[in-house]
Amino acid sequence: MARGVALLTPAKYGLPVAEYLPMIVKKAVVGTGHAGKEQVQTMVRHLLPGCAIANADAADALAVAICHSHHAATGRRWAAGSEDPQRAAEGGGR
Repeated sequence: MARGVALLTPAKYGLPVAEYLPMIVKKAVVGTGHAGKEQVQTMVRHLLPGCAIANADAADALAVAICHSHHAATGRRWAAGSEDPQRAAEGGGR
């Protein structure tokens, strides 16, 4: 029920919502989808130096934000036609 409210409220105001599986978040932050919580926390601290991470939940939230940032940036480049994500991942760019 809480998930439904969390998805409905932004939709009601026309705000986009994104959902990511834990494996996708871990892969975006650590590089492997089977990373442990400690690995995720370590990488979040490395990627966001100077950020005070209060607890594991805060690290998870920041990891989701990092993941969303990567996915959103790739989506924008792809939509603009400026980059083929598959070729970029292989090191080829356009």
